[in-house]
Amino acid sequence: MILSNLDWGIILLFFVLVIVIGLMASRKAGKSTTEFFLAGRSMPWWLLGISMVATTFSADTPNLVTGFVRESGVSKNWAWWAFLITGMVTVFLYAKLWRRSAVETDLGLYELRYGGKAASFLRGFRALYLGIFFNCLIMGSVTLASIKIGTIMFDMKPMSIVLIVSTVVVIYSSLGGIRGVIWTDFFQFMIAMLGAFYAAYVAIQQPEIGSLSALFSNPALEGKLNIFPDMTNASVLVTMFIIPIAVQWWAVWYPGAEPGGGGYIAQRMLAAKDEKNAIGATLLFNFAHYALRPWPWIIVALASIILYPDLESIRAEFPGISDQYLGHDIAYPVMLTKLGAGWLGLVVASLIAAVLSTLSTHLNWGASYIVQDFYKRFVRTEASERELVVTGQISTALLMVLSAFMALKVMENASQAFDILLLSGAGSGAIYLLRWFWWRINAWTEIVAMTSATIVAFILVFWVPNEALATDLLDGASVKLMIAVAITSVVWIVTTFLTKPEPMDVLIKFYQKTTPGGPGWNKVAEAAKERGIELNADNEKWDLPQSLLSVFLGCIGIYSSLFSIGNFLYGNIVTGFVLAIVVGISIYLLMRSWSKLTIKS
Repeated sequence: MILSNLDWGIILLFFVLVIVIGLMASRKAGKSTTEFFLAGRSMPWWLLGISMVATTFSADTPNLVTGFVRESGVSKNWAWWAFLITGMVTVFLYAKLWRRSAVETDLGLYELRYGGKAASFLRGFRALYLGIFFNCLIMGSVTLASIKIGTIMFDMKPMSIVLIVSTVVVIYSSLGGIRGVIWTDFFQFMIAMLGAFYAAYVAIQQPEIGSLSALFSNPALEGKLNIFPDMTNASVLVTMFIIPIAVQWWAVWYPGAEPGGGGYIAQRMLAAKDEKNAIGATLLFNFAHYALRPWPWIIVALASIILYPDLESIRAEFPGISDQYLGHDIAYPVMLTKLGAGWLGLVVASLIAAVLSTLSTHLNWGASYIVQDFYKRFVRTEASERELVVTGQISTALLMVLSAFMALKVMENASQAFDILLLSGAGSGAIYLLRWFWWRINAWTEIVAMTSATIVAFILVFWVPNEALATDLLDGASVKLMIAVAITSVVWIVTTFLTKPEPMDVLIKFYQKTTPGGPGWNKVAEAAKERGIELNADNEKWDLPQSLLSVFLGCIGIYSSLFSIGNFLYGNIVTGFVLAIVVGISIYLLMRSWSKLTIKS
């Protein structure tokens, strides 16, 4: 594509602003690891919430959504919409607990919640396992999206694209730390949202479409528009809706939607000013992530079906696309080639923003694991703050190199990474929910669950083809998920009861620090009472029932927002208004329920 001078000026201005923000944040970032990785625990809810949603905005997400819609229709998005339940549970049950723990990273919780060598091993191993392997898999997917966009829109070589993206993101991430990342996220989210909405507008203005109503009435979209799966087709209903809603949200560990919170979501909560800001940040994130963003991507995906009904039609217009990158997810950048001069620079900047916001967060998050949970804990326990910050900066660069390798040599499409991540965490999710509220969970529970999930995933991915497990009711991928959840769940439950519980002094200390409350800690409360320690002094009211009510109201409100917007777009005005009223009522009730929760300032 040919960019005008105005387009190039906008893109250049974007890069300059990103670097300037990183430089400004660097004044504080280099002082200590708390500043570099947690911004001094001083961040407000609105800034953290925008940062969370900017991170998940990544350029591979619209590609993923486009692939879902083209292959199975709008309802396929329940594969990730179901994670809203996970998100709302994190908001009202776990955000305040994370902030109370005051750990440096979410992996630091292991040596607060558990004790002994098993806890230390778990912390160190997961620092490398998640911080390097999983993290680079995610960043590789994001980098792959940038390759597809650059290849389609500018006919650039993959290596050139990776070098440009890597250089910019490493510079401002290593300079400004998490503070720089959060502020650039705020700026980049605004640009990314504007670009997404304009891309959807241009898509429906194409001569083959003409208007929004013409888009949704086009016969090429028959069977693709349903928000919910076909209720008369048991196989589709179970695969696309029932399994995600009934099992996936609690059983699967997935980055950005970890049961009980974790990863960069926990990092943002730990960086909040206080518990109230931690809750507000995660609530804002879930609303923007699930209700505000999906429809512009869905509109572009639907329009692409009309203009490019199959992969051969894409290949015919873009013959230079490598077979490695040709998939339904590439239809999103293909549609962006329809943009005219002037706005093109802004949309390109928005795509760059989506890439950089996700990469910068994952680089800082992964580096925090390497520095805080491995290097400082096991390699150089006496390291100075300056040494640790420099180690974090070096780790940032190395992680980007590994991610670039994944994108260039290993990965092929966005769905591939989604499926691998989903299966690798299957069965372990319930542990991350229960460890806060049941004293009996121990370090061996997590070690065995992690080992089991990894082995099962390896066998199912590389040795068992989907076709071999497919049934009349479930496709092969769904059967694999259920097998992984069942095996790993049985293994960790048995392990929990066969191994010794954590030392009572460790459990008492954890409870005193986080005060989760509830009957799951009765045995610990009795032991503490025998020792003359009062555990419930700061937590007389157990507010889990009230928290669960808030979770329910939050899910109703956000899902109703998502469906209300969809019905307005589809032209179902009455249904849209009814759902909007439901949104208003649920928000009112949610605010009342929230005010009754026990939240420490």
